[in-house]
This record gives sequence, C-alpha cells and structure tokens, in this order.
Amino acid sequence: MTLRAATLASNIRFGLRKARDVIETTLHTLETHDPAYGCVTRLLSERALRAADTIDARIADGEPVGPLAGVPFGVKDLFDVEGIVTTAGSTVLRENAPAVQDAAVVRRLVAAGAIPVATLNMDEFAYGFATENAHYGTTRNPRDPERLAGGSSGGSAAAVAAGMLPLTLGSDTNGSIRVPASLCGVWGLRPTQGRLPLQGVYPFAASFDTIGPFAGTVGDLKLGFEAMDGKARGEAPDVGALRVARLDGWFGRDLAPGLVDGLDRIMAFFSSTKTVELPEVARARAAAFIITASEGGNLHLPRLRHRAMEYDPATRDRLMAGALLPASPIIQAHRLRNWFRTHMHEVFRDHDILIAPSTVGPAPRIDQPMITVGGKSVSARANLGLFTQPLTLAGFPILAAPLAPDAGGAGGAEAGLPLGVQIIAAPGQEQALFAVGAALERAGVLGYPVRGATEG
Repeated sequence: MTLRAATLASNIRFGLRKARDVIETTLHTLETHDPAYGCVTRLLSERALRAADTIDARIADGEPVGPLAGVPFGVKDLFDVEGIVTTAGSTVLRENAPAVQDAAVVRRLVAAGAIPVATLNMDEFAYGFATENAHYGTTRNPRDPERLAGGSSGGSAAAVAAGMLPLTLGSDTNGSIRVPASLCGVWGLRPTQGRLPLQGVYPFAASFDTIGPFAGTVGDLKLGFEAMDGKARGEAPDVGALRVARLDGWFGRDLAPGLVDGLDRIMAFFSSTKTVELPEVARARAAAFIITASEGGNLHLPRLRHRAMEYDPATRDRLMAGALLPASPIIQAHRLRNWFRTHMHEVFRDHDILIAPSTVGPAPRIDQPMITVGGKSVSARANLGLFTQPLTLAGFPILAAPLAPDAGGAGGAEAGLPLGVQIIAAPGQEQALFAVGAALERAGVLGYPVRGATEG
C-alpha cells in the first residue's frame, strides 16, 4: 500500500527517505500503472525532480521544509501549472499561452513542501459526472476497471484509489468531488464555498465552483486542506457532544441495501435516530441544473459561435442549451437558491452535522452507464448527482467519506465495490467534519483500503 502523505513527509523530514527517491518511485508508478486507468494527462517529471532535489538540499542544510515535505500530488487539469497550458480537459484551449504561475492553492501546497507530479483527467470543462472525455479518454475505476470512476474529478479520485498518489486536487460545482470520491472509495472535501481561492482555476459555473482535496485517509485529507487553506486551525469539537441527524425523504430513496446499512451504523455510532427532511429538494436540484447550465453556456458562448465542433459533443450540446435559456427560469432558480440556503441555516440551529448518501449505489459499468431511480433505469451521467446537486445550493462544507467494506455489506448487491456518504456541517466548520470523519474511521465505520500500486 502507498504510504500516507503524513508518513511520507515525516520520513523525508527525518532523513528516512529522500524526496528524490519518493518522486522517482511515484513517476515510475504513474508511467507503469496509469495506462490501466487513464488518470494522467501530463507528467511534470522535470519540475518534480528539481523540487525534490531542492527539498533534499534544504533538509541537509537544516532548513525548514514544511508539513508536506516531498509529498507528491496531482492536480485536476483545470488548475494552472506554471509553464503549461491549462486545457480544462479540452483541446479547444490547447493554443492558449502557458500559465505564468501556479494556481493559488497549488502555490500554497508547494509552499508546504508538496510536489506536483501530474495533471489529471476530467470531464471536458468539468461538465459531467463520468470522466468520459472525447479528447483524453475515459478514466476507469481502480476498484473495477470496467466501471466508471465518476466525475468530473475522476482522474483525481481514481489516482488516489489506485494507490498512485497520496493527495490530489479536484473541483466541485454540483458534486464533482463527492461523486467520484464515493464511486472510487476515497475521501474528498467540498469546503465552504468561497473559503479556498479560485485564482488560476478554470471556471465552470461561478455561483457554485469550489475546489478541494482527495486523499486515502481523513488525516491526509485534513493535512492537505490545511495547507491549501493557509489559515490558523479551528478547535476540533467534542464529537460526542455533536447533534447529528440523517437526511431523509429525497435522500432516503432508491438506496442500495449496503448503503442503508452503512448509514444506520453511522447513526448508531452517535446514538441518534433523528432525521431531517428538507423541503423542495427536487426544485433545488432543478435550480442547480439551471444555474449551472446558464452560467456555463454564457461563459462558452463566444467560443461556441466559432469553434463549436471542437468540443466534446456531449459537452457542446449542454453548453449550447444552457446559453439559450431565457432569463425568467434563471432568476427563479436564484431566488429558490437563496430561500433554500436560508432554510439550511435554520436546520443547523438544531443540528451540528447532517448525514446523507453521496450516490444511490456503487459505480455503474462503463458499457451500461445506468442507475435505478424510482424503479426506472436512467442515465448515470445525468443522475449520479441526485444527492449532491441539491446541497450545492447552500454552499455548506461537505466531507465525502467512503463506508468501510464491512460497514455497508461491502457494497450491497455489488460485492466489493465502495459506497460513499456526505457529512455536512455549517459554513466554516470543516474541523467538525474532520473530527467526525476521524472518529468514524477509528471505529471502523468509514474508510476504504487504497489499492497497493506503490510500495511507498
């Protein structure tokens, strides 16, 4: 199994490993193992090796190197990386000028000692839940390569699940961190909207765009987020004193049996039987669709007028439809968003943590990308965000967490496949999410083993 980010950094700082050795091993692993999964779009070999040598030299000179010293990480292909064209999963941008500097959060990770080693595959312009990319190929799920990794941050989630990288970056507009984390069985975080800077990140829908990390453990996720956040840490709450409830109604339908069992175990851990049913969830999801489509369409309309045929056909059609939306439904969608967000704040007067599923079940097959909703077989690509899209409206922080293999019947009907949950807190309460995740990980309720692509 790949060593944890925290362990790698500690070993490097104390001279038990050389950063160059770690980076060389990581690059070899990506070159050797990634063709089976399709996570990587570009390796950053020269830069990574130079950075590793710098860290080793600083350690030899007794200089501080940061909490993530020598830890390799990958970035979704919409984060600026100095000297490289940011393609956002498309060939439409390939003639753009290279980025003049790293994205803000990439700079923060580098300042903490982490080393970027690769850019990672995604749905074109982050518009999708599958990471089926007409230009760069489909990212396969390391838990079963015949299944979808989810999206749009599929390359980031799959690289962690495959044990190729201990830490990666993704973006979440309507669930693009939460869905692939669930399907691949890794940890992911959608922070409070606006908490992390979006400078140097190619936009999709500005009203919802959020960025965050993926990792194989909640501890590594916390370490990565704190480096990205760059702020003093808040106090971790007493987990036993938290008021926890489960979202029901819309969030309790069509669930795989193993997912129901896993949610029950989480609630039993907190000795809670409380449930909350949010109002107008179907309309909230529709509002998220409308706002996303209209903003994405408006952003791309000038280019679509002249270069539409260079887009992935699936992306092009949805962007064009969004650009044609009239003003009235867009205005109504924003009104509903404000109302829904206000209601969520009211819910958190009586609760500290809400628990919900991330998807209805395990990853769909690539050749049969369908899920069952309301007794009907429907498109997975259009419906994998069933439980993530409505919560997007509120902008609250959400931890995407994998059920432990024995916490949900090892995937319910699909034995051996991961299932994931959303753990939701009030704005700014990321430390509460990490505390809850860590407690449930220690109890064996959350946490899915990472595949052993590297020896670490």
